[in-house]
Amino acid sequence: MTEIVLALGRSLRTLGRGRVWLLFFGPAAVALVIWIALMVFALESLIATLLEQPPMTWLAGWGAVWLAKLGAVLGGWLLILAAAFVTAMLLAAIFVMPLLLNHVALADYPELARVGKDSVVAGAWNSVAALLLYIVGMLLTLPLWLVPGLGLVLPILWMAWLTRRTFAFDALTVHATDQEWRVLRREHGIPLLVLGVTLALLAHIPLLGLLTPTLAALAYSHFCLEALRGLRQGALVAVIDEQPKIEEVK
Repeated sequence: MTEIVLALGRSLRTLGRGRVWLLFFGPAAVALVIWIALMVFALESLIATLLEQPPMTWLAGWGAVWLAKLGAVLGGWLLILAAAFVTAMLLAAIFVMPLLLNHVALADYPELARVGKDSVVAGAWNSVAALLLYIVGMLLTLPLWLVPGLGLVLPILWMAWLTRRTFAFDALTVHATDQEWRVLRREHGIPLLVLGVTLALLAHIPLLGLLTPTLAALAYSHFCLEALRGLRQGALVAVIDEQPKIEEVK
């Protein structure tokens, strides 16, 4: 837990640097516009559509019409919030994350050599693939939301998985080799997911949740780069002709 608190604390400290705020609010502003538009133009039709789908039709058939309507309203709101959040996450992962990662790496971890693959395409594909799996998983587990308690737990777990899958990869793809990434994923798998759960809880706070994807980009950048620095103990980074090289300390 200490490493999670450290990553979040460093993220807040990074926000104290002026120009970072422009990157921080960008995805949230776009997502907010989409959220308002969906709420105004799509909410009523979405609720009506959900009322015609299982499990709402099952509840209505059992005589619990009020519960079916409540479920449809709740589902409509959750879908709209999820759409806004996903929009903010994609924008943060594809466009903002590379800029934030570069800023954090230069300011806080200048000794870390960049020996990974600097691929914007790979990062974008990872984000899109994670989103598609997230949507499929959410749809497949929707019936479980009727089980008491799971309706609260499942959205958080799925969002935590999406956050970890998206930003942990992006934070390390430039600096870490494939072998280093496998080691870090094995040694820090649970803390990486717990960090995702923490951010997923924040994401469910109205409006503030739209800022979570950019905060996640910062938090995973700090967490992963600090973990990579710990993994490379005993190594010294030298920069020759602007190309990073790792040399063993004798």
